[in-house]
Parts: sequence; structure tokens; C-alpha cells
Amino acid sequence: MIGAASAPARGTPENGRTPFPPPPLRVPVVALLVLVSLLFAWTLVSDRMARWSITGPIAFALAGVILTRGADPVVPLNLETHAFERAVELVLAVVLFTDATEARGYEPMGRSIGQGRLLSLALPASVALAVLVGAALFPDRGWWLLAVAALVVMPMDLAPTLMFLRDERVPARVRNALNVEGGYNDGLISPLFTFCVANLVSVKGGSFTELVLNALRGAAYAILAGTVLGVLTAQLARRALDAGWTGRAGLRLATVALPFLAYAASVLAGGNGFVAAFVTGVWYARTVRVIGHDILELVHDESHVLALAVWFTFGKLAADEFSNGVGLRSVGFALLALTVARFLPVIAALIGTEFSPPERQAIGWLGPRGVTSIVFALLAYAQIPEHEGTFVLNVMCTTVLLSVILHGITLEPIARWFQRHPQPQAGPASAGPAR
Repeated sequence: MIGAASAPARGTPENGRTPFPPPPLRVPVVALLVLVSLLFAWTLVSDRMARWSITGPIAFALAGVILTRGADPVVPLNLETHAFERAVELVLAVVLFTDATEARGYEPMGRSIGQGRLLSLALPASVALAVLVGAALFPDRGWWLLAVAALVVMPMDLAPTLMFLRDERVPARVRNALNVEGGYNDGLISPLFTFCVANLVSVKGGSFTELVLNALRGAAYAILAGTVLGVLTAQLARRALDAGWTGRAGLRLATVALPFLAYAASVLAGGNGFVAAFVTGVWYARTVRVIGHDILELVHDESHVLALAVWFTFGKLAADEFSNGVGLRSVGFALLALTVARFLPVIAALIGTEFSPPERQAIGWLGPRGVTSIVFALLAYAQIPEHEGTFVLNVMCTTVLLSVILHGITLEPIARWFQRHPQPQAGPASAGPAR
């Protein structure tokens, strides 16, 4: 994603001689050297940094701020190029695929973790509340733009709070509910996001009915492509392993190709590439439960590296957006999106489930924002008019930055509270579905 090949080349030296290698290659090579060195260095100190609450997203965002600033930055990023837009789309395809495969890992626990309510009730209510908050704070903005902004800032990303999901002081059902919700919510939001963006860019295009039909057609093609590809590749992988034609190392490599294959096949068929990658991951996860989760290790590592690249880009975006100050209305929107728009729907949706009140409150508060919001905002910026795209970037940067700060400083107190106040475990009678 950090494709510096589109950066402008530096000029020829005053002596007129052409250096070797040629000038157009120098900037991309320097940027590549810096980025891979940064990645290598981070892998050596990541565990130590985690003890000080310095996560990968925070480290790479700070690096993005430092290395992309100035008239002649060390790592130039050109967000206007078609290549950058396509790279962002592929990143989202990989993220959606891995999220789907991770979420399916919790299905053997049954539906007692409340994911049905979180996804079917709380998520749409949260998006609707965010739209209403945006309308109150930005009355000069259109409804479609406010819908895009709400869809950008509401998806969860658990990467900034990964240590919390592994903290055994926190009840397992709380961590599992967050993990499943985080795995599915971006996949459910992506087709609606694509539809709302299409309404903003259709100046003289088709009618609203035509846009709806196109969106439904694209989603149908994507679901069909993802289902066929997911089922077919799952069967092929199992048969090839059983027949001794391949090993686990080969399957790990094959799995890396799947999100790209799903995206490309769906787009060529006229479908939504993001939905196809997500659906493929949902179906392919069935094979993972039979063969073993180790075949996902390589694609998850790939997703992690791409996510760090997105956080690096976020550092540049945040620095650019906040260079002239932060608007109070944007801060207000971000705070309400992180609190009221998230908290109230989750609390209401989980009433009557096995979750205790403190557990419901923890799930309602812990909705960190991250990679999905950043990628959605970049895609919107690349497609909608510039002044509207700038608005979306601004509210996204404000929301994600506040999320990193607020959720980061509250994770440890929440874990300590649960350690001091153990929650009652669900008995056999209460282990049924949380409808």
C-alpha cells in the first residue's frame, strides 16, 4: 500500500551528469529501505513496547507523522493516484477475508456470546444514531454524505486493543463477543458503504432505483462468487491434503491468494469485491476448523503487515488534517460516535442475555476504531468530490485518534476491575442462544 513509485522524481544534479541508479528510482528505493527497516525493527521490540502500551498501530502512526512531513519527505505518499486507490481496495479485501476467518473460530461456542443482537440490532442502530448526530452538528451537509461519514467511523477494529482480547482477567464471553462483532461488522457495512458512495458520485447517472438495483446486483454477484469460490477452494484444499498432493505449507500459501482471487473474480463479474472476499472467508473457515488454524497463519501475518501500512498512512492523514487545528464540531461528532452512538444501542441490544450489566457496559464501551475506518475514508476520498472527501477524512482522523487515546487509557482499568469483581459464569441452562 505504501507505493512510493508514484512520487515525483528529483531533479538532475547541477553538473548535468545522470547518477546511477537513475533519479526516478531513488525516492522509491529510499522509502522502501526506510519502511522495511522500520518493520524489522518493530518486530524486535514489539513485545517490550506492548508492556508500555505502545502498540503497532501507535508506533506506525507516529512513524507516518514523522517520515511523511515536509516539502521533501523521506517517504512521500501520493493519495491521488489510481494505483494507491487500487492498493487500498486490496488491503480491505484481505482485512475482510481474515476477519471472517477469525470470527468463525468462535462458532463452536454457540450463540451465547450475543453476536446476533450485536450485528442485527446494535450495529444498524449505531449507524443511524451517528447519522442523526452528524445532521445535528453539520446541518449544511447532505444526508448521503452524513451516511458515508457514519459508515466510516462506526466499524470496529480490535488491532489497537489486541492485548485486551488476550487478557484472561476479562471474562471470555466479553472478549469473544467483541472478536466476533469485530470480525463481521465491517463485512456487513461494506456493501452499504459502497451504495452510499455511489449516490454521492452519481451526478447525472441513473435514478435512485437504478442505483439500488445496481447495488443489489453487485451484492448478489459478490455473494455468489464468494460462495462458489469459498466452497470450491475449501473442498480442493481438503482433498489435496488428504491425497498427499500438498502439505500445510502449500495450503498456507494458497490461502494467501484467496482474498485477491475473490476480489478479482467478483469485480470482473460485476460484483462487489469486498463482499466477495468476506463471503469467501466465511465459507473457507469451515475448512479451517477441519484442517487446523495453522493454514491461516500466513494470510493473518500478511493482513497484519498491511494493517501497519494503513496505520502509517493514517499518520500522514492525521498530520495533514490537524495542521491547521481541530474543529470543535468534528471533535463533538467523534466523541458522540465513540460513546452515545455505540454505547446505547449495544446496552439495549444485550438486555435479557446472559451478560451481566458490567459486561454489557464493557462491550458497549470497547468499540475501538482503526484500519477499516481509515480504508473506508481513503476510498471515499478517492471517489467523491474533494470538499466532501476532505470532510470524511477529517471526521475519520478525529474519531480514530480519539479512539486510540480513550480506549488505550481505559483498557487496563477495565481489566483490573474485572479481576477484582469476577462475573458469574453461565450455567448449563443459560448456555443457549442469545437471540
